[in-house]
Amino acid sequence: MSDVNMATIQLCGDKQNFIIDKKDFKTGSKGYYGTGKMVAGGKRYQISIQVVEIGSKPKEKEEKKKE
Repeated sequence: MSDVNMATIQLCGDKQNFIIDKKDFKTGSKGYYGTGKMVAGGKRYQISIQVVEIGSKPKEKEEKKKE
């Protein structure tokens, strides 16, 4: 079994695999992110892939109760 995570993009009938790496986003959420370029339908495209785990963002600490 491979430890490499892949995402496949299909655009205009053309398919391409992209490597996506684990990422801890600035918001605190966890997931995967990858970028790349592909040719589809005779045109070049820049691809950005963001996969965010739902519920992975840490809960905000309760603010101190004001007296």
